[in-house]
Amino acid sequence: MKAVVVERFGQPDAAGLRDWPLPVPGAGEVRIEVHAMGVNFPDLLTVAGKYQNLPALPFVPGKELAGIVAEVGAGVRRLRVGDRVMAQRENGAFAEQVAVREDHCFPMPESLPMVQAAALGLTYQTAWFGLHDRGALQCGETVLVTGASGGVGTAAVQLAKAAGCRVLAAVSTPEKAEFARGLGADGVVLTGDADLRESVRRQVYDQNHGRGVDLVIESVGGPLFDACLRSLAWSGRLVVAGFAGGEIPSVKANYLLIKHISVCGLHWSDYREAFPEKMRDAQARIFGFWREGRLDPPVTAVLPLEQASTALQAIAARRVLGKLVLETARGRAARDGATGPAG
Repeated sequence: MKAVVVERFGQPDAAGLRDWPLPVPGAGEVRIEVHAMGVNFPDLLTVAGKYQNLPALPFVPGKELAGIVAEVGAGVRRLRVGDRVMAQRENGAFAEQVAVREDHCFPMPESLPMVQAAALGLTYQTAWFGLHDRGALQCGETVLVTGASGGVGTAAVQLAKAAGCRVLAAVSTPEKAEFARGLGADGVVLTGDADLRESVRRQVYDQNHGRGVDLVIESVGGPLFDACLRSLAWSGRLVVAGFAGGEIPSVKANYLLIKHISVCGLHWSDYREAFPEKMRDAQARIFGFWREGRLDPPVTAVLPLEQASTALQAIAARRVLGKLVLETARGRAARDGATGPAG
């Protein structure tokens, strides 16, 4: 079979299509015929050797996929051959066939297309846990989402709206602002101003009836993090979901005390490894919102598997609005309604 393989850490072009051994599912695992794979910012960091959890070389990147169960290992109870599933891994998703633990697989709604399913996993789960588990979101609150045109940001905007909240989307350009409004954002905070410390809070207060926000989902870092702290209402919460801007900020504890605010972190893969039951519950709720028409993952490009490096380069250049998805030849054939064998 074919897979995207990284033989050395480096730039996106380090990820190339190669022959790779067909996986054999172990006890408690299933082998999935992959149709589509979501591409995420952590994939770029892993290929570059900059992620917190790095695999041994050579390795196959990719953290989420959608496909059909082709084989089940010993002890598998919930899944059967032929089931349509979305699945999560630490790495290894960018391949034509992937072995995954049963408890990291999520049966999909029958009518959900594979491409959309591949976009409803990691980013939506991250946003869900940030909003509801770490952020203790309540209906009617106001949420500020940074990086609101990216993967986790777009998911957070949609999920917060689905929860009955007011959403302000923080983005860096007017083009991204228009995109965020299309996702349902009630207002936009532009972050291109040199004086973020004052401009972010001013924009928040202007669009939120003269008060700060109740919750921030923050995935950019740097000066924007500090500006978001200043934009919190009394007893507000900020959830750290990443540092896409590259600069890791620090927090002065006296400021938390004075404003009676809290800051907490979110590490998505901890749920996958330690609390798979929470992940299954979250994904069931996300799929439920999709069935109700309250979520629509913004897949803005679908590329063939062999163009994985192109997708990673687009993320590195910050050219991506919403979500990029890769597709295998078999997935493309199924989506196009082909009945013959796919390459």
